Amino acid sequence: MLTGAARELVFVAADAAKLAGFAPGAHVRFLLPEGERCYSLIDFDGEPQTDGAQRYRFAVLLEKEGTGGSRHMHGLGVGAEVSALPPHNDFALVPGKPALLIAGGIGVTPLISMASALRQAGTPFRLHYAARTGAAMAYREEVERCFGENATLHFDDQPETALDIAALLAGLEADWHIYVCGPKGLIEAVKAQAEVAGVASERVHVELFSAAAVQAGDTAFEVEIKSTGQVFVVPPAKSIIDVLEEGGVDLVYDCRRGDCGICQTEVIAGVPDHRDVVLSDSEKAEGKLMQICVSRAKSARLVLDL
Repeated sequence: MLTGAARELVFVAADAAKLAGFAPGAHVRFLLPEGERCYSLIDFDGEPQTDGAQRYRFAVLLEKEGTGGSRHMHGLGVGAEVSALPPHNDFALVPGKPALLIAGGIGVTPLISMASALRQAGTPFRLHYAARTGAAMAYREEVERCFGENATLHFDDQPETALDIAALLAGLEADWHIYVCGPKGLIEAVKAQAEVAGVASERVHVELFSAAAVQAGDTAFEVEIKSTGQVFVVPPAKSIIDVLEEGGVDLVYDCRRGDCGICQTEVIAGVPDHRDVVLSDSEKAEGKLMQICVSRAKSARLVLDL
């Protein structure tokens, strides 16, 4: 165990062949009995893995209130086999650009790979890693050893080390890019402060490290598909994507967390209830676009351009 709730898992190919290569920020989608779950690949070496990898390394946080995917992963023993899709990357580094890396909790995993690659390439970077306590910080010793003065650790229970996002972004050099991975609150805080600091949205890259959960007060609503006129009912415990796929609608999506933007859909009528970290506040206020993997409806029906 990495912490009281996080476990490291290492996989090799069942046939002992090389695994598909990957770049920093990539994740693997596991096909579990509880459904599909994505976990970021970890690489402390910083050597290019694009031509293939001998193993895949992950850290999985046990989510007691989750839907069972993390419990399944924590229950795997040595020699267990799982099915997975090849690595995919919605959170890639911009080549050659200095990077400010901001991690919250287990969201550090893709940023470890990024920091390792940046270190190996000689590209400037700073890693800021926040956790509730030192005991809850996965890979603390490795991060300190591998990244030295380029890494700063922040603990919620030690006010003197608290993460000051405004201070981090104040005066950020014009060619630096920001990468943030962690809970929704951290991502929204960084995006908001980046806007205040005048950092262009194109320089802010995010990945959410938790799936959408049912919220108190969630109710069913209808979704109408413009191209066919079909109407589907989305219950509180399912997403729009869940229901449309069950109904045979062909969709394109990836993260299912509301951070990659691939499932973004035009709203023709109705009022969306935005729960993503992709759209800006102004785009959410306009209500013309939504991420159908996590967002819901404030109106009784949404008409979508599908």
